[in-house]
Amino acid sequence: MKIALAQINVTVGDFAGNIEKIVAAAQAVHDAGASLMVAPELALSGYPPEDLLLRPAFYTVSHAALNELATQLARFAGLHVLVGHPHRVDPAGEVNPSKPIGRGVPPVDTFNAASLLVDGRIAGTYLKQELPNAEVFDEKRYFASNPQPFVFELNGVTFGVVLCEDVWHASAALLAKAAGAQVLLVPNGSPYHLSKEYVRVDTLRERILETGLPMVYLNMVGAQDELVFDGGSFVLDARGELVARMPQFIEQIAIVEFDGALPLRGGIAPRESVEAQVYAALVLGVRDYLSKNEFPGAIIGLSGGVDSALVLAIACDALGAERVRAVMMPSRYTADISTSDAAEMARRVGVRYDEIAIEPMFDAFRTSLSAEFAGLREDATEENIQARIRGTLLMALSNKFGSIVLTTGNKSEMAVGYCTLYGDMAGGFAVIKDIAKTLVYRLCRYRNAATTFATRDIIPERILTRAPSAELRESQTDQDSLPSYEVLDAIMRMYMEEDRSLDDIAAAGHARADVERVTRLIKVNEYKRRQAPIGIRRDVVTVRMDDVAPQRGAWRGAATECPTRHTMKRITAIIKPFKLDEVREALAEVGLTGLTVTEVKGFGRQKGHTELYRGAEYVVDFLPKVKIDVVVANDQVDPTLDAIIGAARTGKIGDGKIFVADIERAIRIRTGEENEAAV
Repeated sequence: MKIALAQINVTVGDFAGNIEKIVAAAQAVHDAGASLMVAPELALSGYPPEDLLLRPAFYTVSHAALNELATQLARFAGLHVLVGHPHRVDPAGEVNPSKPIGRGVPPVDTFNAASLLVDGRIAGTYLKQELPNAEVFDEKRYFASNPQPFVFELNGVTFGVVLCEDVWHASAALLAKAAGAQVLLVPNGSPYHLSKEYVRVDTLRERILETGLPMVYLNMVGAQDELVFDGGSFVLDARGELVARMPQFIEQIAIVEFDGALPLRGGIAPRESVEAQVYAALVLGVRDYLSKNEFPGAIIGLSGGVDSALVLAIACDALGAERVRAVMMPSRYTADISTSDAAEMARRVGVRYDEIAIEPMFDAFRTSLSAEFAGLREDATEENIQARIRGTLLMALSNKFGSIVLTTGNKSEMAVGYCTLYGDMAGGFAVIKDIAKTLVYRLCRYRNAATTFATRDIIPERILTRAPSAELRESQTDQDSLPSYEVLDAIMRMYMEEDRSLDDIAAAGHARADVERVTRLIKVNEYKRRQAPIGIRRDVVTVRMDDVAPQRGAWRGAATECPTRHTMKRITAIIKPFKLDEVREALAEVGLTGLTVTEVKGFGRQKGHTELYRGAEYVVDFLPKVKIDVVVANDQVDPTLDAIIGAARTGKIGDGKIFVADIERAIRIRTGEENEAAV
């Protein structure tokens, strides 16, 4: 018996187009003599449909499309086709797609389903049991679960069905085995991230250990918004041995021979390097985003730097040079080698290349703002004006010609905010927003050396060897503002992707100052990341999709334990009495006038002074002191300490001490005000 794996690329909401693609695959596998074809999860509607699943009309069309697909497949006599689709059925079992859907309430009658189509009819439907709600998934928002197995018999073999997340848990596979399944079919819509193919195989091997059943894992290929589905479908036998594997990032149909319930060895595509996988994912992501959103082409701001060079290479490989336009926008700070390198790369890849000098516009801005900025030194304001001029020019070209602007910022820059809102962040799709700077260099070197492309060495070597620079001021380099990218990327990975504390990161060998600096930049730049265009996801945690932090908050990840949050401190100072007036004046200068003063005596190791009593000399060890107590908000602590120390210090033994303690609660008796308002 021949089983076909249809690793196809479908489009969300394009029911007619998806039907056409499924039917074309069925024609091919029927001609090849297959008895069964497996299509991906939600292949009929495209995946993921997100809030389209809250529209009753979406289910109405899906229901009609499923029946239309069954009708069209009828001409392939005897071919069984398992296809994923959204499904709506009321508690009585009646299909009722048009009933209003309650938003904000748990779904009860909408399901992620897969139906078996044969000879023009729907022979049965499986409803997904396990619904993922992590990372990119939010299926509990849209679907109900149904803990019932579905099996069917074909050519003397009983097949069970589980859908994607089902196989990450033991119960669905065990239920299918208990219902008589001899082979498990696993349609998927599983997005790519690094090492995902290993995780999938290991997970299915766990299910095989529990069930003893061979498994046919079919994944979709293609991209939808930020997600890239890599395909990489495979078949494991009852021992967990790999008997067939399809390539990643390629739309393809494979046929695997079965001897009864025993899969026979088929083709096994080689595993690609990390760089090859990531580059292929980026190319597929760009190609599908533009084609599925019907953009005629892409516009890229080319700077002569490594990031824009990589984006240009990806765009040309995804779309063809004829659909890509590169624009160089030099200023007074642009090095001649940047202009020449940009022009040379554009020549090598064969794209249209334009230069638009921004100097006249920059001068106009400076003139217009000269009165407002009089007497102030130049800073990041002038740098950002240049970036925003460039963003405006690119968006104007996009508006005029209809092509989308591909931004060129990488993950490292996006994470720490080394980018300009409405400047280099302006655009429609952020191709490398999930690619760390160190990986950018590796991808460029991979692309230059790869033999799988018609041309090699498309990125000039000098772009890869010169120090990275935004070229927004004289002699600027990125490391004027940031640690080395090797250090930055390592800290970013541990903090954002591995959820390590600052203590753990420092213990791993990074300077504490670097750790605190990078993590602080990540925290305070959430407001920028929230305004970035969507872009291709290649990792478990991205700079936007999963790691969404509050835009305002005090958390920095500094401690390994959960601290108690105190907003006030009690400062107690023991000082020499003759310093009291100076300390009081110093505190008044920082806005503190409410003090509690107590006369005390201090005893310490310092030598006392001598006095006479009835003609006899003795040593006085208890020295007169003054104790000052003041309660301040946390942000007043440092100024308060500086004021006290500066006024009380004499430089001699016995100057005193200061103690700082947390205050749980403070109340002003007269007004009833509490905490910071009371102090």
